[in-house]
Amino acid sequence: MGLSAELIVNTHSRRGRGDWPLIRAALDRLPIEVNARAVSDPARLGPAMEAAIAAAPDLLILGGGDGTISRLAPLLVGTGIPLAVLPLGTANSFARGLGVPLDLEAAARLAVEGRRRRVDLGRIESHHFVSMAAIGLSPLIAGSVPEGLKRWFGRAGYLAWAALRFARFRPFDLRVEGDGVSERLRAVEVRIANTGFHGGTELVESAHADDGAIVVQAVRGRARRRLVLNWAGKLLPLPAAHEDEVTVRGTALRIATDPPLPISLDGEVLARTPVTVEVVPGAIEVLVPR
Repeated sequence: MGLSAELIVNTHSRRGRGDWPLIRAALDRLPIEVNARAVSDPARLGPAMEAAIAAAPDLLILGGGDGTISRLAPLLVGTGIPLAVLPLGTANSFARGLGVPLDLEAAARLAVEGRRRRVDLGRIESHHFVSMAAIGLSPLIAGSVPEGLKRWFGRAGYLAWAALRFARFRPFDLRVEGDGVSERLRAVEVRIANTGFHGGTELVESAHADDGAIVVQAVRGRARRRLVLNWAGKLLPLPAAHEDEVTVRGTALRIATDPPLPISLDGEVLARTPVTVEVVPGAIEVLVPR
């Protein structure tokens, strides 16, 4: 008997519904038996994942964006079931961070051709994240973005909304402590990285998903323009992008801000400072290119 796989696709994601026929066609060409589950209601993703795990497949394939992967991948901890990712979101930061191709056909082939890579997860309170958590402008955007904006307009729509929210954003006081680290500064953004990607852009080059550490990178500044300059330097990229960055590493770090601020985890606002952020080393296995 050949390999068996459970497939869950979030058809509420930007590409999930439109690419569903392409996904089925790509997987039908693989020498594995795939039981497909298309989930249009985000509230049903958790129960669908639990049912898929209960079927004890040889691998589990998730199709969706960073929010979907972040919500469901932690359920694989301790199961021994490897994960294959079909990147169907707006940014696909987790896929980018692991080198998973954004082309659906190529990503699907990893289910049979990829190698297993054991990767870490980040954890803040009871919530896990696979790529990056953020404090500053990102959760301000994520907590207010209109329903359907990313789905219909992609990264362009997201960036347009970010420009509107930027006018209400203010710098804040930051304190990071733990693992022999103590930093206090005025910041315009904080990136809590398991992989280096956020918003589809590599922001924290020193973060890797299998190094057993969380990287906290703060962009220092007392004016909003420092954040603009930092992001511009990352996108171009320019050496000046690093001038205002303060980066620390650890396995458990305490983060506080004044005022207390929301935290987005892979694009979902789920926590608020002060918090302790931890790494869960080697938590899951993901199929990545050889």
